[in-house]
Amino acid sequence: MATFGAQGVRPPPLTSTSDQPPLFDGTTRLYTSYGCPYAQRVWITRNYKGLQDKIHLVPINLQDRPAWYKEKVYPENKVPSLEHNGKVLGESLDLIKYVDVNFEGTPLFPTDPAKKEFGEQLISHVDTFTRDLFVSLKGDAVQETSSAFGYLENALGKFDDGPFLLGQLSLVS
Repeated sequence: MATFGAQGVRPPPLTSTSDQPPLFDGTTRLYTSYGCPYAQRVWITRNYKGLQDKIHLVPINLQDRPAWYKEKVYPENKVPSLEHNGKVLGESLDLIKYVDVNFEGTPLFPTDPAKKEFGEQLISHVDTFTRDLFVSLKGDAVQETSSAFGYLENALGKFDDGPFLLGQLSLVS
């Protein structure tokens, strides 16, 4: 597991005037934006697993993003994306699972199949929960969020075998 509290040097974000890093040269790159919560999910995963020396950060300035990013790296033009083994993948939850399976380090999901499946369902629910929570701010907050919080309340009681959700420290704890 990574050493917490240690600050590395963060590379400056690349802009429309920045040169493109070499593509598919054997280096694994995480294209990210420091302010994007979806990109931060994968960045945290990288750091938690202690992969700072194996997965290099390539921050992108989203307000002045380089044209080459969409043209040559990731046509969806979103962050995060991960360049690894001759391909570029995207979508934060997919990248978290990919990094967990394809790189060494502390596993992010429990090994018990039922807990792993349930954990993946909970993680997938985060985006729905967040959307419902923000929508509720425009209307009746109690009415709009009751089902979202009900889902989480039920989830918290499903496994009761340790101090963490699903019994161990994991991505969903």
